[in-house]
Amino acid sequence: MSFVQPEFPLWANGAPGALGSAPADIPTLTPFVAEPGIATGAALVICPGGGYSGLAPHEGNGYADFFLKCGITCFVLKYRLASDRYHYPAMFQDVTRAMRIVRANAAEWGVDPRRVGIIGSSAGGHLASMVLTHFDAGQAEAADPVERVSSRPDLGILCYAVITMGPNTHQGSKDGLLGPNPPPGLVDLLSSEKQVTRETPPCFVWHTWEDGSVKIENSLAFAGALGEKGVPFDLHIYQKGTHGIGLGESAFDPAKHMPWTDDCVYWLRIQKFAK
Repeated sequence: MSFVQPEFPLWANGAPGALGSAPADIPTLTPFVAEPGIATGAALVICPGGGYSGLAPHEGNGYADFFLKCGITCFVLKYRLASDRYHYPAMFQDVTRAMRIVRANAAEWGVDPRRVGIIGSSAGGHLASMVLTHFDAGQAEAADPVERVSSRPDLGILCYAVITMGPNTHQGSKDGLLGPNPPPGLVDLLSSEKQVTRETPPCFVWHTWEDGSVKIENSLAFAGALGEKGVPFDLHIYQKGTHGIGLGESAFDPAKHMPWTDDCVYWLRIQKFAK
């Protein structure tokens, strides 16, 4: 039985700052609802990578299929992209809204609103890191009930993520997010290693030494910032694996299987997201 539900727009009357009404102008969520027999009540919002100019399916629906088997309900986010003339804050507005929607409507999907996490890869990891460090409690007086709830993830999973907008950034992702010649203050604001606080949720961070696109210094810097602020985390640097490897080249070939999934599920059990 398929538990994939139809995608739906984040805003019924159009996203803030929308440049049109084409599909590229309409950010959406696609729910993947865990089977009642194995559902843990936890959820993950999934941010695929793609340099802020595309969305990699294997880091979206591919991840959802995997975490469904762990009993975790997933929501794949289609956020606005630089290739469609969008820059910050459009993507941040989209991921923030996604977190609020899942929490505000948690009962509809059998989700515990206190167990809603986020996972992102590459540029999608940067998007996830922004909401991990720039969340808010919601606007209690907002007319829209979705806007009244917190955007804070209860945990974060960052896969070979772009973290910094500084010297160790991935230039394509930085250009896609910020456009040409961004002001230094905005560069610092969106360098997530500089924005960690004691309120940042626990994180699972992984990268590969072989990554030739996004430097491992991104993950090391974020983990270091978490440690400095006393935020619990798991950090895994694997020797083998190209950038964008996702779940791994083959789950059945031991030489190509990426162990991050095993390590992550173990960590998710500790966080009471998986059984």
